[in-house]
Amino acid sequence: MDITILYGTETGNAEMLSEDLQSHLEANHDVELSNLSDFEPGSFDKGRFYIVVCSTYGDGELPASAQPFAEAMEAAKPDLSGIHFAIFGMGDTEYEDTFANGSKRMEDLLVSHGARKVGERLIHDASGPDLAEDLAMDWADARVAEAESLVDA
Repeated sequence: MDITILYGTETGNAEMLSEDLQSHLEANHDVELSNLSDFEPGSFDKGRFYIVVCSTYGDGELPASAQPFAEAMEAAKPDLSGIHFAIFGMGDTEYEDTFANGSKRMEDLLVSHGARKVGERLIHDASGPDLAEDLAMDWADARVAEAESLVDA
């Protein structure tokens, strides 16, 4: 399967996790990696599955590298019908009122333009006992398998 991992990051944690996901998935798939700040909304390809890794910053906002992408999406208003994506959120429950809102905003943005979410958004809690990579690999494998079944259907 052709996969693109898109990440939105403020401090680099989402980028590092995305690189780990790329290494994990590329044994069996063609995997590209891109910072959301470098990805144009018109670049979505119906032949690819998108995994989005997005952190949260400030008062539940998108991280710095995702903000230009969100602005470009709102300006271009692309039709993302036929685009499938999964989303992995990163947050910290110490910020209870805004926990993982960045990934929720990204999910809502993609869905509002017609993209279809595959599976549930998984959220990693930086204050929790698990490492993000310990959760992300199995989650990504399950989302890819689910996306493959959609393509084969």
